[in-house]
Amino acid sequence: MQDNTPGSVADAPKGNWVDRFAPAYAKPYLRMSRLDRPIGYQLLFWPCAYALGLVSVATGSAFNWWHLVLFFIGAIAMRGAGCTFNDIVDRDIDDKVARTRSRPIPSGQVSVRQAAVWLVAQSLVGLAVLIQFNGFAIFLGIASLILVAIYPFMKRVTYWPQLFLGLAFSWGALLGWATETATLAWPALVLYLGCIAWTIGYDTIYALQDVEDDALIGVKSTARLAGESVRPFVAAFYGLAAILWGVAALMAGAGLLFFALFLVTVAMLAWQVVTIERTNGERSLMLFKSNHWLGVALTAAFVIEGFF
Repeated sequence: MQDNTPGSVADAPKGNWVDRFAPAYAKPYLRMSRLDRPIGYQLLFWPCAYALGLVSVATGSAFNWWHLVLFFIGAIAMRGAGCTFNDIVDRDIDDKVARTRSRPIPSGQVSVRQAAVWLVAQSLVGLAVLIQFNGFAIFLGIASLILVAIYPFMKRVTYWPQLFLGLAFSWGALLGWATETATLAWPALVLYLGCIAWTIGYDTIYALQDVEDDALIGVKSTARLAGESVRPFVAAFYGLAAILWGVAALMAGAGLLFFALFLVTVAMLAWQVVTIERTNGERSLMLFKSNHWLGVALTAAFVIEGFF
């Protein structure tokens, strides 16, 4: 249900901090960055945290908490920049979808020029974070912008935009490893592939909210592709994610303690699959958001394994 707060976005949590506390002039920009919905930057952040935990296990070094903080700041900034760019590109589509027509650009709260300035400002924050790392990591971070740039257009040309979201959103699995080693290795690459499969799964669940509107306006998604078979479709990608994460951990030298804790992550994936309701938008959103806690569980498994 949409909040009655003036200018609030339809799918934002009721009574969120932006609607309640942010200055009126800032609210449209914070909403455009999805700061009223933290799940976006949380899901961008967790692959970075996984990688820091994985490299700690692989190298026997201490977990880098400072880099974790930097990644969190960077995730907020770059998620905001990505959403702003997405809203600029999708402004005509958003106006035709019930869940998105209340966003700042289609609702007239922010002009395209103002949004572009806000996009640049957030990108500069992300750059300030990125230059704290080594040269290879900086190069890798800049390379990810190619994926960020093409993602908003994919829903127009393929039923697999969730794959391209996964390629972009999982990049932190590579970047986190690179910040500690100035290189890449197979455990990081396998972790990255696992995160892509995870993203396809959870964003398919998220896209269930818009299936009817998407069909009317011709927007493609894996939720539309899967149709009535959405549960086995998500199960396949979640199962692949769990396998790849387990393989990455084995390659890094993780032991029984990690895999005992990893069962919590596997159970959370299974719970999501079993409780999917294809036509229940509220449940789809709840299941999608629950992936934040899955991120906490998997990161904790890596950190605890590395500590002991």
